[in-house]
Amino acid sequence: MQQLEKRQTYRNVLQNGIVLLVTENPTVDIVAARCFFNAGSRVETKQQAGVAHLVAALITKGTINYSSQDIAERVEYTGAALGTEAAADYFLLSLKTVKSDFVDILNLAAEIIRSPVFSIEQLELERRLTLQGIKSQRERPLSVAYQHLLALMYGDHPYGFPSLGWTETVSSIHADDLIAYHQTWFRPDRMTISIAGKITPEEAIAYVQETFGDWQVVTNSGFASTQAMSFQAETVKTIQPNQQAIVMLGYPAPALSSPDYVALKLINSYLGGGLSSRLFVELREKRGLAYEVSTIYPARLEGSRFVTYIGTAPQNVKTAMDGLKAECDRLTNTPLTESELQMVKSKMLGQYALGKQTNGQIAQLLGWFEIMGLGIDRDRNYPNSIAQVTTDDIQRVAQTYFTDPAISIIGSADAIQLCDL
Repeated sequence: MQQLEKRQTYRNVLQNGIVLLVTENPTVDIVAARCFFNAGSRVETKQQAGVAHLVAALITKGTINYSSQDIAERVEYTGAALGTEAAADYFLLSLKTVKSDFVDILNLAAEIIRSPVFSIEQLELERRLTLQGIKSQRERPLSVAYQHLLALMYGDHPYGFPSLGWTETVSSIHADDLIAYHQTWFRPDRMTISIAGKITPEEAIAYVQETFGDWQVVTNSGFASTQAMSFQAETVKTIQPNQQAIVMLGYPAPALSSPDYVALKLINSYLGGGLSSRLFVELREKRGLAYEVSTIYPARLEGSRFVTYIGTAPQNVKTAMDGLKAECDRLTNTPLTESELQMVKSKMLGQYALGKQTNGQIAQLLGWFEIMGLGIDRDRNYPNSIAQVTTDDIQRVAQTYFTDPAISIIGSADAIQLCDL
């Protein structure tokens, strides 16, 4: 077992391959656990886009031994919290409970993880809800612009698929597809359990061993995406009558494991991180171009994207687009000052510290580091990685990645016409 500095965190690997992380915090009578699987929507095929979302929605809706109502009543009776999520790079089941109920809720979680029953009735209900969600997204300009941008940036790679899937794919998914996804990706050798709270490592190991120790690896031939990313530095324009236009610029960006990741995260915070960010001050406060303006740089196992976007008045769409591009280009030509860099470093370090205040946050962060391939030492090393970034690093990274962007614009016909001038 491995102990981290300043926190009683231990790492243990069960014989069946499950990685167990335990962070002891005896000050609060709460235990939080995060059960990660190396899966998510990244392993979907284009023909089954949305299957991960449906698995996440249905996996708590019935097992071999419990109905959906049984599960809900058992969680509610203990005052616990239990939820699921299908992210891009992983699948997550999270739970939180008082110490006295932890074993009971952990056993329930194991039942859900290992023995779900994807009933046709529940599937049809969730399918209708998902189709309504897809329709709702198509009515939101920001969502439409973003999805068009992802298509330009990723081609047929699953990172370019909408998280809910498309109407056509969701409509054609069967219960057998959910079963195949579960059997393929829900395996002990793809699982990380991160536990934080009033629990000793010895207790946690014993509980997990009793609950999951007999779960053996069964190799299944399932589906997995092998699509390469295909970036197109092109512009897609969508006419949709709205009171504002949306402009998005997308640059290919490095994965979480890249040496450039931290520097680009600092750029993300500098350009789009809140009311004091460069884009907010320059394009909204000083020039009055933006209803909203920000940046997006998600952590990904494979290639990510750096996105800048702005919501603006239709008559300002060309000026706003040029403004976004100019601010990215500025970083390639003009280094940040030391005071600017120190300010954004302090902001990121403060946000990082605030993100580790609760047992749930601690379990989430350490489990995420593990499932994303960084290991739990990342928690100790991350602040130092931020501190070591220089102004030269910032400029070099900007020059490397801020080249020709993919562009997505959505607005009225007049706004789109202005972009052609």
